[in-house]
Amino acid sequence: METSELVELLTADGLRLLDSLPPYESTTDVLRSVSELRKAGHSPGLVASVLSQSKLRARASGKFGPFAGRMLFTEAGLEQATRLRVAALHAGRFQAAGLSRIADLGCGIGADALAMAALDLQVTAVEIDEVTAAIAAYNLAPWPNAAVVNADVAAFRPDGSSHADPLDAIPEAFDGVYLDPARRAAGHQHSARITDPADFSPSLDFAFALAERVPTGVKLGPGVDRELIPSDAEAQWISVDHEVVELGLWFGAVARPRIRRSALVLGDHGTAELSADADSEDVETGELGEYLYEPDGAVIRARLIGELGRRLGASMVSDGIAYLSSGTAIETPFASCFRVLEQFPFDEKLLRRELSARGIGRLEIKKRRVDVDPAQLRKRLSPKGRASATLILTRVAGRHVALLAERV
Repeated sequence: METSELVELLTADGLRLLDSLPPYESTTDVLRSVSELRKAGHSPGLVASVLSQSKLRARASGKFGPFAGRMLFTEAGLEQATRLRVAALHAGRFQAAGLSRIADLGCGIGADALAMAALDLQVTAVEIDEVTAAIAAYNLAPWPNAAVVNADVAAFRPDGSSHADPLDAIPEAFDGVYLDPARRAAGHQHSARITDPADFSPSLDFAFALAERVPTGVKLGPGVDRELIPSDAEAQWISVDHEVVELGLWFGAVARPRIRRSALVLGDHGTAELSADADSEDVETGELGEYLYEPDGAVIRARLIGELGRRLGASMVSDGIAYLSSGTAIETPFASCFRVLEQFPFDEKLLRRELSARGIGRLEIKKRRVDVDPAQLRKRLSPKGRASATLILTRVAGRHVALLAERV
């Protein structure tokens, strides 16, 4: 979205037009709407803006629920925004620590700041991109305890500060800080991912230096190099509906004592957490039992597979492979459980015959430590029939095997 398009959208007429549109459903509806809106005399730029926002609002409902219907977005801003359910957990840390004046540095479209404002925290949201900052200001407008500043985080000095260095000025003005360093190139559409932490905006060095001065939370991608995690940080990987969405690093009063590794799992079951004071040692390798457990991605990222294995009374199926096995099925939010029906050598001709004999047409394929493309393998196996199953390709006791299983 360009500045001129946003200016036209952020008029009373533009916002009324946006709110008057029916919920976005399909491209066909958009084409019809374009024609109708143009016939009504609306400019091409405004028509494009409101229909783009309508489409983004529909996509955003998964992250923001009913709040999406009154928010504005950019493509990149929506993609990178924290889910409101997760943002509420972030905000809760500051509230529980008794902190009230929070700086949200690199606020994007304002998701985390919105959650903080909803908990009656005084939040100042800082965003370097002019268009994104304007959208954040719109999204936070209903909250009198939230303000948006268009500024470079690494050069931001709160009003009235006597310090020239932001690393001194920010702790003077705020009780707590939340940073979401930009990990993509500048832009409002899908942009390239930045891999070097020194090129994050702000850099990790800036974020960690700030964390030495004031209670701080830092949001990072879940696959960040673990060697970068400071020893004094609480590192929490979060998954939502089996998708690992972020790594949160917490320092000072917003970090919990004696917790350095955490896997927080959100789903239909609610919220569940597995935590420890360090990476957990793996359980021993054992024989394949009747049940196989696939740990949630957050558990794997947090290196708490051993902790989960001890809770389940399970063993590893092979050294260094994130599958656990036992003779009993135990319900857990931290892993998916499968009942092993058959074990075969990994031989495609054999597997094709077995699937055909069982009438298996709906086939889920999982793999670990096996060099195969599941999509291409499915084509070659050509499953047909009404039955369903899961094919798990991995190593058991160091040997390549194919496990035919069903979800428990």
